[in-house]
Amino acid sequence: MTTTYFFDIDGTLLDSAFDIAGAVSKVYPVPEQVVRRYIGRALAEMFADFCPSATPAEIERLSQLYRERYRERGHRSTRVYPGIAETLAALADRKSTATTKSTATAATVLEQFGLRQYFDHVQGTDHGRYKPDPAILLEAAAALGVRPAECLMVGDAPADIEAGRRAGMRTCAVAWGYGDHAELKALEPDLWIDEPRQLLSRSRQLGRQ
Repeated sequence: MTTTYFFDIDGTLLDSAFDIAGAVSKVYPVPEQVVRRYIGRALAEMFADFCPSATPAEIERLSQLYRERYRERGHRSTRVYPGIAETLAALADRKSTATTKSTATAATVLEQFGLRQYFDHVQGTDHGRYKPDPAILLEAAAALGVRPAECLMVGDAPADIEAGRRAGMRTCAVAWGYGDHAELKALEPDLWIDEPRQLLSRSRQLGRQ
């Protein structure tokens, strides 16, 4: 059975924590290690935790300020994880993203780092339904004309694994990102990989099960 791959971006394809945390710090003083735990989650959720007394309007203002500061950084401190480009190039099956970034931002970032060429489709979050809500995974599957059962969600955060499961997809947790390993393992992903190239052999084995 062929597999269609859905990839998270931040913490899975790109090490973007410095740029994300740097932009957050311009809006609200939070240590980088704290911000890392929120990467991949909705901005409103993050700022609501940081500022529990803030109104929805204030949370939206903080989120918008963050987006502005993030764009200004130009991803100068972001890097592609070692082995990612080679792994994507070797995966012959179709691929999409499934990220909390907007679709436009996701496409721009992938292009900037030379990864856009490996994707058949780019899917971001444009309607406020963030992972672990499975909406963007189901939208991407529909765009590619594949059944969820034929798909594998690859990500570094518990929200990625939960979203994949709720979408009816198999899941793969990666060990090199920002997600808490204990939380990830508690979700019992179908695959666990310690380096990108392991996806090539282990996903094929999963497809034969």
